[in-house]
Amino acid sequence: MGGGPAGRGRWQGRRAGRGPRRAQRFGPCSPRPPAHCPSGLVVRGPSARRLAVAARLQLPEDAARPERSMPGIVVPPGEARRSSDSRGSSAGSGRIPAAEGWLPRPAGALAPVSGVGTRTGGSCSSGRGKPGWAALSAAQGPERRRPLGPARSPASAGPALGRWRFGGVSTAWTWTSRPPPASGQAPGPPVAYREPPRARTRPASAPPATRRRAGGCLALPPSLPACPSRPTAPLMPVPRALTAQQPRCWTVLPHGRPAPQHPAFTGGSLTKLAYYSTVQHKVAKVRSFDHSGKDAEQDHEPPYEISVQEEVTARLHFVKFENTYIEACLDFIKDHLVNTETKVIQATGGGAYKFKDLIEEKLRLKVDKEDVMTCLIKGCNFVLKNIPHEAFVYQKDSDPEFRFQTNHPNIFPYLLVNIGSGVSIVKVETEDRFEWIGGSSIGGGTFWGLGALLTKTKKFDELLHLASKGHHTNVDMLVQDIYGGAHETLGLSGNLIASSFGKSATADREFSKEDMAKSLLHMISNDIGQLACLYARLHCLDRVYFGGFFIRGHPVTMRTITYSINFFSKGEVQALFLRHEGYLGAIGAFLKGAEQDNPNQYSWGENYAGSSGLRSSPPEPCPSQRTRGGAFDLLEMDRLERPLVNLPLLLDPSSYVPDTVDLTDDALARKYWLSCFEEALDGVVKRAVASQPGSVDAAERAEKFRQKYWNKLQTLRHQPFAYGTLTVRSLLDTREHCLNEFSFPDPYSKVKQRENGVALKCFQRVIRSLDALGWEERQLALVKGLLAGNVFDWGAKAVSDVLESDPQFGFEEAKRKLQERPWLVDSYSKWLQRLKGPPHKCALIFADNSGVDVILGVFPFVRELLSRGTEVILACNSGPALNDVTYSESLIVAERIAAMDPVIHSALREERLLLMQTGSSSPCLDLSRLDKGLAMLVRERGADLVVIEGMGRAVHTNYYASLRCESLKLAVIKNSWLAERLGGRLFSVIFKYEVPAE
Repeated sequence: MGGGPAGRGRWQGRRAGRGPRRAQRFGPCSPRPPAHCPSGLVVRGPSARRLAVAARLQLPEDAARPERSMPGIVVPPGEARRSSDSRGSSAGSGRIPAAEGWLPRPAGALAPVSGVGTRTGGSCSSGRGKPGWAALSAAQGPERRRPLGPARSPASAGPALGRWRFGGVSTAWTWTSRPPPASGQAPGPPVAYREPPRARTRPASAPPATRRRAGGCLALPPSLPACPSRPTAPLMPVPRALTAQQPRCWTVLPHGRPAPQHPAFTGGSLTKLAYYSTVQHKVAKVRSFDHSGKDAEQDHEPPYEISVQEEVTARLHFVKFENTYIEACLDFIKDHLVNTETKVIQATGGGAYKFKDLIEEKLRLKVDKEDVMTCLIKGCNFVLKNIPHEAFVYQKDSDPEFRFQTNHPNIFPYLLVNIGSGVSIVKVETEDRFEWIGGSSIGGGTFWGLGALLTKTKKFDELLHLASKGHHTNVDMLVQDIYGGAHETLGLSGNLIASSFGKSATADREFSKEDMAKSLLHMISNDIGQLACLYARLHCLDRVYFGGFFIRGHPVTMRTITYSINFFSKGEVQALFLRHEGYLGAIGAFLKGAEQDNPNQYSWGENYAGSSGLRSSPPEPCPSQRTRGGAFDLLEMDRLERPLVNLPLLLDPSSYVPDTVDLTDDALARKYWLSCFEEALDGVVKRAVASQPGSVDAAERAEKFRQKYWNKLQTLRHQPFAYGTLTVRSLLDTREHCLNEFSFPDPYSKVKQRENGVALKCFQRVIRSLDALGWEERQLALVKGLLAGNVFDWGAKAVSDVLESDPQFGFEEAKRKLQERPWLVDSYSKWLQRLKGPPHKCALIFADNSGVDVILGVFPFVRELLSRGTEVILACNSGPALNDVTYSESLIVAERIAAMDPVIHSALREERLLLMQTGSSSPCLDLSRLDKGLAMLVRERGADLVVIEGMGRAVHTNYYASLRCESLKLAVIKNSWLAERLGGRLFSVIFKYEVPAE
């Protein structure tokens, strides 16, 4: 812990490339924290960097510039105290040169008492009632010491755990929770925080509550500041994958549950690390005002208030790196795996044996070696269930070469072929039932060993590179070499390999390394492919997933295995590969170690902002190891609040494809949409900054968002398959992930609040005008109202330009923008005829935008269905995306409308109108990943009509979706390029009513 042996008060640490050394020595330390310390921490000059290395922290590149500092809590003058002990100072004089870098800490929190796990203590405490000194900073000039008062008694509230995340590396500290007293006052009582059963949420300004668990009480400071946002440079030999990410957030570590939790290792040549952590991020919450006794028409207040709160969610991290960084990786775990209840770490693969002693020595934990095949299967099941577009077919002559498969609702049974040193073939029937059915000693090790003998090349990747440039026909004997032109009478192709390396026995010439490597690759791949095909046919399986060290995403290996499978099965068996096959063993080992938390009971989603993607370019090596190079891959998965399932009304869930256009196929559309999103970046940045007018670092964070999302777009230009199938939906979702990454949870919250307030004041007038119409006229007016409301989409540049330039643009103006009938897609006459028949039993409506759309478009339409005797389920986004209405906003809007309209009021009271959340935070809609509660309600109420509105939900996605019930898809095309491609113009109308075939 904080300064070495008890009472010594010494910092210890390891510098990059060197052994332990003494660092700054401070005043006497004791196991108990002080009653009070100043509320800041300053590290100055060259020693700042050495101190950061010792503390396993990172400072920004510009930390040595006196005119700039890292965002944090700036200590008022007089609060930063100078070093209390000169014996360990940089020059032996007790003074450290002037340049400074700030290490932020929550306002009101006490100074760090001791570092957690890595002896990173930066402060001291008094010993048994004796005064101590706060050695928090050093500056030029005479030394000063400040007595801290007596130490707290053991009965006091226990320490709190906090963590700073600098560049993806979390540094845990212990601090007391007693706020600094005002001058002349006694220290205040400690405050603590209670964690709710699931995600912790509390207003940023609210005082924390008390939380107790076995082993003590957690005490947190009254508030948590924004995360540090300046990019940092790694200062220690930690894998770049563990340090290169942008700082994201503060993470509070629950007592006994530090991060990383349940770490797991796998691998022999590459190390894969999997661990679980909690991530704290900001969310925008809405709460209704009390409008009792007020006239809604006269009310000038907004319909609800918005508050920014902090929420803690779970995240899985998977890192893959070369074994040269194994010790640095162990240092990372040792630094952050503290106060854990378990004394075991899971490991599998060759690394479980190769590094067993090193792991146990470094971490003081027992290595629990898990069965390799069990871990691979658990990992494979996990990614197939939770990551859309995980599996793909490799097609050499296609553009693109990767064809991703949609998630099948039932992934079992399948065949898993793991090609490592040898080959293992496993039949997987259920989550927990699988059988090893065969294998071969001829695998990746054979290719590597024979290749080394033939080419004198010792590195596996170099051997594959040679093979990619070779021509096997120079070495292999083909059918036409034996039979000449007579091979056609045998029904064989002359280009088939009759004998691998057959020509080498008779030819007098030397063969090139490239040709021999290519021949060897074909020989082993064909053997594996034929073996897998035979086992698949024997067990009546048509899906074979390939993984292992031999694959590793190399096109040359995937191409040869795919050809082999297709040839021997005559196209009846499909060779499938996985985007994250390199992580399967680590994921499985993690799941084994985390069984008590049952991670499989949740749904998980890939975080595009924190994942490197398929075939990502290797990042720049760490500064301390620049000559070593090496690729690092990252995968992050966020735990979703609610389990996700298929919509029960899908006609065939196994063939459902949510996206209308695959941009990896359509080069012209891909070029346009990538440019469109890039051009829109300025507007998104401007809106993000405007959404947080009181934030001093909003502009800086917005620029970082711009850079990160721009980098993602450039990656997708060159590698459109990096995150699976590239679609408009994936581009929108990636943008939302990057916004959340830099603490912009809802950039349009103020816009939605204002527009909801304006639309609510117009609701009764719109209803009166509709009620005055005849039945048939009213049906058309209701549909036009739905379409006019859908015009108000801030995600469309053509609309946002109008809304920003003309503040008076409203509902009636939007109606005049609509295309006149006949519409671009016009099934209205068919819909009108259906309305003359019996009412629907239950309608499921997926709403789009806030404001005019949901209030003046959707709710009048809902009201008409209710009047016909149809029950209605109104489904809205669980989280924010653009100006889409969220579930929490819809509750307030419905409450306000019910106060004005008796039809809505009685429907809500009688539960004929039900508001539900979709489980999504996207502008688009994936009907295969909906909230389980919503799916159960749809089945329970017997929904027989589905209404999907909006471009994102009804055009970019679900335009071709087939349902087992009637469906209505309607939208206004607000993009000129897309409208022209569909044969229309800007503001053309899609009104598509479909009835399932009998």
